[in-house]
Amino acid sequence: MPLRSILLLITAIVLFDRSSLAQNAIPTPTPAQLTWQNAEMAAVFHYDLHVFDGKVYNQAYNRITPIADYNIFNPEKLDTDQWVKAAKDAGVKIAILTATHETGFALFQSDSNPYSMKALKWKDGKGDLLREFKASCEKYGILPGVYIGIRWNSFFGIHDFMVEGESEFAKNRQQYYNSMVEGMVEEIFTNYGDWAMVWFDGGAHGPEQGGPDVLSIFEKHQPNGLFYHNLQRADMRWGGSESGTVPYPSWGTFPYQATGSGESAREAISKNNFALLKTGDPNGNYYMPAMSDAPLRGHGGHDWFWEPGRDDIIYPLESLVNMYYNSVGHNSTLILGLTPNAEGLIPEADAQRLKELGDEIERRFENKINSTLGEGKQFQLKLNGFEKVNQLVLMEEIKQGERVRKFTIEGRTRSGWKSIFEGSAIGHKFIHQLDEMEVSELRLKILESKGEPQIKDFSVYWFEDK
Repeated sequence: MPLRSILLLITAIVLFDRSSLAQNAIPTPTPAQLTWQNAEMAAVFHYDLHVFDGKVYNQAYNRITPIADYNIFNPEKLDTDQWVKAAKDAGVKIAILTATHETGFALFQSDSNPYSMKALKWKDGKGDLLREFKASCEKYGILPGVYIGIRWNSFFGIHDFMVEGESEFAKNRQQYYNSMVEGMVEEIFTNYGDWAMVWFDGGAHGPEQGGPDVLSIFEKHQPNGLFYHNLQRADMRWGGSESGTVPYPSWGTFPYQATGSGESAREAISKNNFALLKTGDPNGNYYMPAMSDAPLRGHGGHDWFWEPGRDDIIYPLESLVNMYYNSVGHNSTLILGLTPNAEGLIPEADAQRLKELGDEIERRFENKINSTLGEGKQFQLKLNGFEKVNQLVLMEEIKQGERVRKFTIEGRTRSGWKSIFEGSAIGHKFIHQLDEMEVSELRLKILESKGEPQIKDFSVYWFEDK
């Protein structure tokens, strides 16, 4: 064979091997994504001018109607320490504040946005809720996040990112808005230290869609943070509902690098009631875990913002515990929407329910009977004779990616080995509740995997039903 032909053959083999390796590569999380999943529970505090108007929140109306008097903002008992402490009592590790929402009002000192706390009579225009909130997070050891709403702005007349119309006047107003947003985002990312994450709700149109360039500002000033999201990048994905749950399985990988504004940029993402967002894709090339969000005041309502006389719709404890199992226990992060009131406090009933949730989760996982970890396809847990069990936890070492594709868990009863569960995804964490049974031994068998399985935790628990 001529030398040229041999060299061409070798080149083809190398390229094939590289292509094969790329196809078989296991997506792995960034440090920020690891922090996000390890947090397991987050809180987002919704606060805006209409908290003070005494009316029922109407999203459609608020998106198109400016607030008549922004000086209704007057939280006389404002205590962000109390907010963050209430969230921490529930087990929250990351807390997020809506620095701007649909009114367009900025809850911080902004030189770029005149519609900000500088304009208020409150605290003589010197108040900075974002700074107070971040200080409270640092005080209680909670990672801070910031929510920046730019898709809707009733004050500046922005609807779905854009000024209406094609006139020169409209184009000039759009240019002004984009520049203002970029300046405001730069302020948030440079004047307040590090943020664990930024949440552009509903997405963030970039220059190619006629919007501001926020991604480059984020990547310049907050390179270690979590970015959510625009058409170019999403470090996590919405879980497809506001129920605080995702189905099983919910994989941490996804076929697209970003989900797009409103999670509807691609038909494959939005069809079948956002099924792909809920389940993810085990063969996806991008690591993008699901979040599960729900307002704490959602039982019979859907309150992301505080409204008077609504304590009765706070989710009961059993519903919140169910959310935990079907979010954290399904490889997702649970985000609870918390609603400070017009006085500037988390209502007492809300704070009490959050404390109950944290206590109940701790109670259910305080009695670990045995655990193991390691690399391989079979793991065993031997107990001290026959013991009662009713809960199992599995975790992969997701630094190495999600590798498990199919597994079974079996228990050795007095009448022999019995199947307890057959599953697919494990990811960061999988929790399985089972009817009370007595076993002397448990075993985990990995039947299918992509690479060698890396099990971070295989544990068995017992807790008393109340």
